[in-house]
Amino acid sequence: MLIRVLALITAITAFAAPSQAIHVVMTGGPALKSWEGLRIKADRHDNWWANFVAASRIRIGHIKAQNPNAKVNWIIFKPGYITRAKEDGKPYIQWINDLAKKYGANITWVNTADQAINSLNKSPRGKNDLIESFYYFGHSNCYALMLDYGNEIMAVSMEWIHETDLPKIKRSAFRPDADCWSYGCYTGASMSRWWYKFIGIPLWGNMKSTQYAPVSNGLLPSGGGKWVNGRGPVLK
Repeated sequence: MLIRVLALITAITAFAAPSQAIHVVMTGGPALKSWEGLRIKADRHDNWWANFVAASRIRIGHIKAQNPNAKVNWIIFKPGYITRAKEDGKPYIQWINDLAKKYGANITWVNTADQAINSLNKSPRGKNDLIESFYYFGHSNCYALMLDYGNEIMAVSMEWIHETDLPKIKRSAFRPDADCWSYGCYTGASMSRWWYKFIGIPLWGNMKSTQYAPVSNGLLPSGGGKWVNGRGPVLK
């Protein structure tokens, strides 16, 4: 009898446990300056090592401003920052770790696209946890989120999440109304459609090339695209 009562109490407690919203920020790696310097001037667009890190930090800050106790899983492609750090002679890995600690984000370093997908799927740690938002900052084309670009080979990606990889992402990990955005180039031209097909949630993405440009109140990707109200949200 006692065992049955304890089992009933456990079941009721588990059912009544409040859900915890999870926010995921995924950050791709930068290109090497030595590779970018060999391209024609008009194509040299990835020069600052922290383009994607700075935008990610702004997004995390916005989440924390709304809810200081919000859980954030910051997934970062590590190899790109290791090689860029060696090239620039700067401790970028330590700087990013310090940034995550300052903003209260749980940082997850990954070396492959499969690891990035696995970390995304494992972001909800509790039974009732669900992903409330997903933001990607990095290189991309219309078919893939390119975690690596111009790092090993000039203007070439060696690690990517292709639209054909999307079935690997757990649909059940997301809230039905989750807020999903890609700040990469051309995501809205194809990948957004397949994201909606497999995940069941809109992935807002640019139809054109994205430029990370400073504005008075944050960062705003320029260029037309498949954005809400015709443009992407300003990251404050």
